[in-house]
Amino acid sequence: MSTNRGRGPNYSGRVVSIGSICDFKSGPPRWGQSLQFSIKENVLLEDGRHIVVDERGFSSSTGRALMKLEDGRRAVLENAFPAGVGETLDSIRQDARIIAFADDDDLGEGQHLADLAQLARMLGIDVSAEELRALSYEVILTTRVVEWLATV
Repeated sequence: MSTNRGRGPNYSGRVVSIGSICDFKSGPPRWGQSLQFSIKENVLLEDGRHIVVDERGFSSSTGRALMKLEDGRRAVLENAFPAGVGETLDSIRQDARIIAFADDDDLGEGQHLADLAQLARMLGIDVSAEELRALSYEVILTTRVVEWLATV
């Protein structure tokens, strides 16, 4: 029985993986711009299709630097270095995972997986929170994020 109820395409198939694809929301930042990421949470079906079930995002601002001046005063320099300085592939993956599960601080990871299972069932994918819990959660970065990070 499908629980899709007219909400769009009916994607059926066995879920073999769960995770997020992390990309820039609108493109790599330029000097002075903040980083804005889009996180598309998805389930991977055994036939290779990634089905997006939820979308979230996060951003980080350009860097600040505290400078001690020759007269003893201190100054905070805004936009001292571009956003992304000091970021690594792992730090961006970790940030994406934290944001994906951010609403679940009080409820725990189980509630997030229950919500994702419900969203998947609305698309016709027969999966339970328990089945999702048994799968590893993988954050995948797009090539443009990886390539941009190599230039920072």
